[in-house]
Amino acid sequence: MKKLIIFGIGEQAEIAYYYFKNDSNYEVIAFSVDSKFKDRDTLFELPVINFEDIEKEYSIDDYHFFVAIGYSKLNKIRTDKYLEIKSKGYILASYISSKASIFTDKIGDNCFILEDNTIQPYVKIGNNITLWSGNHIGHHSVIKDNCFIASHVVISGGVEIGENTFIGVNATLRDHIKIGKSNVIGAGALILGDTEDNKVYMEKPTAVSRVPSNRLRGI
Repeated sequence: MKKLIIFGIGEQAEIAYYYFKNDSNYEVIAFSVDSKFKDRDTLFELPVINFEDIEKEYSIDDYHFFVAIGYSKLNKIRTDKYLEIKSKGYILASYISSKASIFTDKIGDNCFILEDNTIQPYVKIGNNITLWSGNHIGHHSVIKDNCFIASHVVISGGVEIGENTFIGVNATLRDHIKIGKSNVIGAGALILGDTEDNKVYMEKPTAVSRVPSNRLRGI
C-alpha cells in the first residue's frame, strides 16, 4: 500500500483519515500541521509532525500527501498549502469513493470525492477539488482548480465553474453556463445564466412563523 501523510488535524482531517483508511489503497502513517497550530502529538494513535520538519523525516520518494482543509477564506488556505507541498516535490493523493459513479478519468490531484457522486462522461475535474456526498456533475462540465462543492448540488451538462468557487448544498446550475472565479453560490440557489468573478448568490432563508410550535394543531 502507498504511504500517506494527511495535512491537518481538524474535522476535515479526521474525515479524510476515515475514508482513506477504509476505502483506498493508501496507508495513513502520520498527520502534519504547521507548528504554531500543533496542539497534540498524536491523532488516532498516529504521530502529528511539525510541517516545517516533514522533509527531514518523510522523503518525497516514499510518501504521498493529502491536504485536508475545508473552504476557509474561499478555499485559499487549502490552496496555499496544496501549492506549498507540491513545490516540495511530494505527490498529492486523491480520494475517490468506491461508492461514487465515475465516468471520466479527467480528475486532478488532491481531490476528495465522496460517496454517491455521479460524474458523467467527458467531465473534467481540476486539482484540489472537494465534492462532498450526493452531487450530480453533468456531462461535458468543467470544474476548475480549488473548488469546494457541498452535498446534493446539481450541475447540469456543459457547465464551466471557475477557480476557487464554493457551491452550497442543494444549489442547481442550469446547462451550458459559466460560473466566474471565486464565486459563492449559497445553499438552494438557482443559477440560470453566466456569472462574473467574485460574486455572491444567496437564497433567502425560510421565514419564522409567528405561531409558536406549541400552538400548532394536527402535528
